[in-house]
Amino acid sequence: MTTQPTYFIPHGGGPCFFMDDPRGAWTGMETFLRDLPKNLPERPKAIIVISGHWETDGFAFTGAAAPGLIYDYYGFPKHTYELRYDVPGAPGLAARAAALLTAQGIEARVDPARGLDHGVFVPFKVAFPDADIPLIEMSVERNFDPVLHMAAGRALAQLRNEGVLIVGSGMSFHNMRAYGDPRSTPGSEAFDAWLSDSMVLDGSKRAARLAHWAEAPAARFAHPPAQEEHLLPLMVAAGTAEGPGERVYSGQVLATAISGFRFN
Repeated sequence: MTTQPTYFIPHGGGPCFFMDDPRGAWTGMETFLRDLPKNLPERPKAIIVISGHWETDGFAFTGAAAPGLIYDYYGFPKHTYELRYDVPGAPGLAARAAALLTAQGIEARVDPARGLDHGVFVPFKVAFPDADIPLIEMSVERNFDPVLHMAAGRALAQLRNEGVLIVGSGMSFHNMRAYGDPRSTPGSEAFDAWLSDSMVLDGSKRAARLAHWAEAPAARFAHPPAQEEHLLPLMVAAGTAEGPGERVYSGQVLATAISGFRFN
């Protein structure tokens, strides 16, 4: 099979793509997600999504054959709690992915009961609305160690050669108190520029920078201490590739700079 790329995508805010959006805040991001399948070399055999909304000790993978949905957002319209995404799971792939991590000395397990949170079903309902490609979710490790997450990506990298699409789902800027405030724009742009410059480096240089991401300009404004769970999916995605990445989405959302990346 053709080797699949790896992505880091912004998943938006709550069920944003399925609500009225009179100011078009999410239009560009929605278009990016909808067009993502067009930019793949072929239809994926299966998909692994690393979500910033699932934290575990060690890593975990969903193992249900028919995963349910977790509506882990609050205060939104009633219809957003009735969204469906009846995608098939892939228990065999979950077991294999966990074994690949374990073989590298990285703690990993399969959770046979957990469903898909909104970091998965909201963007993938846009990108793959037919819900006909087997999909599993991967957690982030709650110690938030970037080096560990990049190592997990390296352990999973061989699955790309087997037609598996690996996608980190988070947000390149995730300071809930800063969204919508024009004063946030300069800081978000400073971190976004550093992040984008880092992604286009080759694997070893990129990894060295990401290992110390918290020292980047405005890093702790973009991702406050102990709240970087939305950045960790990028670390896994970046770890799957040795060559340089590229920025494939760039937009200003709620007065903050947001980016998405692809690794070939």
